[in-house]
Amino acid sequence: MNEVLICKDLKKKFGSRQAVDGISFSVDKGQCYGLLGPNGAGKTTTISMACGLMERDSGEVIVDGKPLLHTSTNEKMAIGYVPQDLALYPELSVSDNIRFFGRLYGINSKELTKRIDSVLELVGLSDRKGDRVNTFSGGMKRRANIAVGLVHSPLLLVLDEPTVGVDPQSRNAILEAVQNLISGGLAVLYTTHYMEEAERLCNQIGIVDSGKLIAEGSKHSLVKTIETGKRINIKFDEFKASYLQIFNQIPFIQHVEQKANEIEIVLTDENIQIADIFQFVKEIAPFIIAAEIVEPDLESVFLSLTGKELRD
Repeated sequence: MNEVLICKDLKKKFGSRQAVDGISFSVDKGQCYGLLGPNGAGKTTTISMACGLMERDSGEVIVDGKPLLHTSTNEKMAIGYVPQDLALYPELSVSDNIRFFGRLYGINSKELTKRIDSVLELVGLSDRKGDRVNTFSGGMKRRANIAVGLVHSPLLLVLDEPTVGVDPQSRNAILEAVQNLISGGLAVLYTTHYMEEAERLCNQIGIVDSGKLIAEGSKHSLVKTIETGKRINIKFDEFKASYLQIFNQIPFIQHVEQKANEIEIVLTDENIQIADIFQFVKEIAPFIIAAEIVEPDLESVFLSLTGKELRD
């Protein structure tokens, strides 16, 4: 069995608001499952139920083949949960933080020392093991937070917004560490507000909106659901309303959308090239400063399905 986590028809209501409404998904060994959705979509509630931190109204959670109950111990120990809010003691060194949480898991001192060295190396903090956390940068604290979540060698690592507020160098270090974990066979459940992270890490993606899982699949399969034709972006030095009329009269253009000094057009024929368009717009061609084919991406899928930016 490759499924480390199975969530079936999870539901949770707060008062009259249905926060999670029948969400189902699974995460396999060596897989990174990205749970994406706008703010208030139900991601954090779903994760909390999946980790056994919040009781569900209905539905089922199975971890490593065993049902996860609110009172479960062994099943919860199979999960490493890294919350968005830092779960660290700032006055302690990073190694003492990891040691503290490792002892809570019942790991003996000799084994724990080995694991501390191992997880610190993984997140790139070996040279700071004796330093107090309150001397760390935001990115280093995030990496230390991940090290704590890994100390007990979980089967599933749950990362909730692990790169919020960090510098580009730390973000890259975190993403590289997660990629190495996935390559090593760890199952990862990942939420993020950065679409490029989901595209880089996640081989399976679930899009959540208003408490429901509205789409699921690989990036490639999700993009296929919204492809309507080749898209071309054209930028002008200064856009005039008359330009829009010219493009609307071209027979092989299905749709035209203008934003500031740019327009995006959708073609009815995949074989049409940028040069073919220029034949129809010769009179305004001198005012075009750039033209490029727009490849569909995860952001396009998200906007198409939810009508919102990821941070909305």
